[in-house]
Amino acid sequence: MSGEGMFAGFTDDDFKRTILRALRLLGAVTAIALPLVWWKLGWRSAALLLVGATISASGLWEWLRLMSAVIERMDVTDGKPKPMGRILIGFFLRLGLTVVALYVSLKTLDGSVYALAAGLTLGIFALSVEALRLVKAWTV
Repeated sequence: MSGEGMFAGFTDDDFKRTILRALRLLGAVTAIALPLVWWKLGWRSAALLLVGATISASGLWEWLRLMSAVIERMDVTDGKPKPMGRILIGFFLRLGLTVVALYVSLKTLDGSVYALAAGLTLGIFALSVEALRLVKAWTV
């Protein structure tokens, strides 16, 4: 099966639903992991997990906004695409705020760096689960 055929039925709305499901999964895993990390490693590590998960979720949200804007510009029918300046500024502003949040949380919270790393990888985990769901749906 060619790559084009595999994605032929995958619409813009499917993309949005996939990212939103990944965000919900990220939130659910964070809600389950947060009290466990607090109990096992303390509130500072739980706060670092929350910081990482928040950064991860904001990254998924920004990618959703960015990809939706790109897709919208590709589907222009009147010949006048909307400028993407605001969305790109928001995207790069979020990246800058991410660096600040990481620096401040590492300097002020004396918790486990592994908890922060776990929070940061939750977005990848959630997207991987959703990708596996899509592959299963295409092959069954």
